[in-house]
Amino acid sequence: MRDRTEEVRERGFTDHVLVCTNDRDSEYAACADTQCDDVYDEVTAWLRERDVFWSRVHVAETSCLGLCSADGTAVAIHPRGRWYSDVRPGDVPALLEGEFGPDADRLNVGSDAPATGSD
Repeated sequence: MRDRTEEVRERGFTDHVLVCTNDRDSEYAACADTQCDDVYDEVTAWLRERDVFWSRVHVAETSCLGLCSADGTAVAIHPRGRWYSDVRPGDVPALLEGEFGPDADRLNVGSDAPATGSD
């Protein structure tokens, strides 16, 4: 095992956006059924437009985040400790602007980040 925390910090990475793309054969909702690929694409496009995608912000598809809903995709932003469910592609700009600022100039904020959406 290698601890690469300092290497990641030195390269300038500050935040990580996780987008659930979990699919399952079940009676229960899964993000794969709720436009998760489009949510992922919207996240990466928004970050690219602000020139922080993979230079400051990592984005990853992930399995179940435990926020399953038929109404949208689950998204988590770390190290802020922010968790969202029911995210639709059209929600992404407001969500990321609320978290990172309109120009993505509010990066590297801890878990005390202000809430940005309604419950």
